[in-house]
Amino acid sequence: MREHGRKTGSTILRERPNLSVLKSPREIELMRAAGRIVRQVLEEMRRRVSPGVRLSDLGTIAEEIITRAGGVALFKGVTSPATKFPFPAAICASVNDVVVHGIPDDRILDEGDILSVDCGVRLKGYCGDAATTLPVGRISPSAAMLLEVTEETLALALSEMRPGRLWSEVAEQMQRHVESAGFSVVREFVGHGIGQEMHEEPKVPNYTDRQQKKQDFRLEPGLVLAVEPMVNQGGRAVKIGDASGWPQVTADGSLSAHFEQTVAVTEDGVDVLTR
Repeated sequence: MREHGRKTGSTILRERPNLSVLKSPREIELMRAAGRIVRQVLEEMRRRVSPGVRLSDLGTIAEEIITRAGGVALFKGVTSPATKFPFPAAICASVNDVVVHGIPDDRILDEGDILSVDCGVRLKGYCGDAATTLPVGRISPSAAMLLEVTEETLALALSEMRPGRLWSEVAEQMQRHVESAGFSVVREFVGHGIGQEMHEEPKVPNYTDRQQKKQDFRLEPGLVLAVEPMVNQGGRAVKIGDASGWPQVTADGSLSAHFEQTVAVTEDGVDVLTR
């Protein structure tokens, strides 16, 4: 059990409304090591993704990379009351209108698809988490714009992050960038704190409104966050995609893109641990 206001091992626990945990330099380096494996997986996915590739083969390759590096696939075996079975794979592979939590099954990628790959790794007790959305062969100009805007939104967030800022100030910039392009920000799924667990406080939304501002937090050195804009080409609403309960799809069938990095707040900005 965590106790507020005490230093346990190398983790500094401070009492604050969102119960966020500041990480020591040693812990940040351990998370960077986990992040390197995540990056290896995503770069291999980038090399492999093309028309005719089977999603299950990508899942197998990702798990082999993680295991060979001495890590543990963070997503595999995760349970949820809303799903029929534990998540069965090392990566989430979300095609076209699947926003998040796509299972790498026997689906074969087609020319013009887009594929979001999300990967998490635990190494020596610490986690890294990142995602990217990849074109499958030649994609439409509108799909390419969706990928570009979503990746820009993540880059914008990282450039706006610095000690002393409220997260809502960053999220407002993210939302404005997305909506100015005619797209929408997913609200049902947000970023999160990360450390020894995949999901820690605080919640890290990619938008701002009155309700979110009640859970606002201030950035400070040692805070490590998984920042992950999810952007829909059409409306922002999502729904459950199939009977398993895992895939979450756009309610209107439009495309969705997802980019993510694990980042540590530093004295003058951020340090990307999954780059």
